[in-house]
Amino acid sequence: MKILITGGAGFVGSNLAIKLKQKYTGYDFICFDNLKRSGSELNLPRIKAEGIQFIHGDVRNAEDLSSIPAFDILIDACAEPSVLAGVNSSVEQVINSNLIGTFHCLELAKKYNASFVFLSTSRVYPITLLNDAKFTETENRFSWSENQSISGISSRGVNEQFPLHGSRSFYGFTKYASEQLIAEYNYYFNMNTVINRCGVIAGPWQMGKVDQGVLVFWLAQHFWKNKLKYIGFGGAGKQVRDILYIDDLVELIDYEIHHIKSLSGSLYNVGGGIESSVSLRELTELCSQVTGNKIDIEKSNESRPGDIRIYITDNSKVINETGWKPSHNSKDIVAKTFEWIKANNALLKNILS
Repeated sequence: MKILITGGAGFVGSNLAIKLKQKYTGYDFICFDNLKRSGSELNLPRIKAEGIQFIHGDVRNAEDLSSIPAFDILIDACAEPSVLAGVNSSVEQVINSNLIGTFHCLELAKKYNASFVFLSTSRVYPITLLNDAKFTETENRFSWSENQSISGISSRGVNEQFPLHGSRSFYGFTKYASEQLIAEYNYYFNMNTVINRCGVIAGPWQMGKVDQGVLVFWLAQHFWKNKLKYIGFGGAGKQVRDILYIDDLVELIDYEIHHIKSLSGSLYNVGGGIESSVSLRELTELCSQVTGNKIDIEKSNESRPGDIRIYITDNSKVINETGWKPSHNSKDIVAKTFEWIKANNALLKNILS
């Protein structure tokens, strides 16, 4: 099998390429990336050490893709992933990167009659609807109530039936629009496609920032004893996310690429699930435990565009249809990521701290 991974030097793309290559040594992988994100260059030696080809290019430019040789599957893992993209930066940039980039990737896959696996996001779900869901508050976290007036949501999380009308951020819009475009290619060109709406993903080799990659960012600030701030929702750090470990995502993509014909047209919510959910307060305690450092956490009632009180993935559909299930909880993920930061302290400090 020959597999092209766009965003192949990023956190998700590089881990997919390396771990799948290690398992399937006879497969050929190409990683394609523009190396825009700080730290992505650190993945190049790791990629090349596995005998994986790297091509420097940008999905916004169709000519950069035109010289890529034939392949069987395209895994689209590239994106401008910040929920603030288009708010604090150019709207044109996020549309070109995430929507026009997907169009160029689909055209390339069509050229070679290849299958298409898409890494979408939970951010396709509207902000106001998520924040309007019924919730309870305890000492350390917010939790969704079991009985909701909105469909597709319960105490277990959000499933694929959650409504899609409303604002979702420019990032979320471009990924949702890409999903719709993929559905057209699936229908009109008989392209085998799978879409994964991923929540928060974390693990080694993620260059976490405040607006994307929060677990790694939070842990890194504890490691280097920098200050942090609880922002919004009372400034108490009770907002909650479920965390998916990168190795668990690799296992799912592994299954999907080997069952792409039977899964074609499928769309899944993919995350750590309620078992791997954690509030910022709880994450602070986990980070303190593994690093041995307690740091100052400021409190702010500042309201930022796009902030969500709770997001937890209901994995029921993907579990029922594939048999896949995440095996790492938030404590495991913090511990494994801490070992990576500690082992690569000098390499990572200027990027993560």
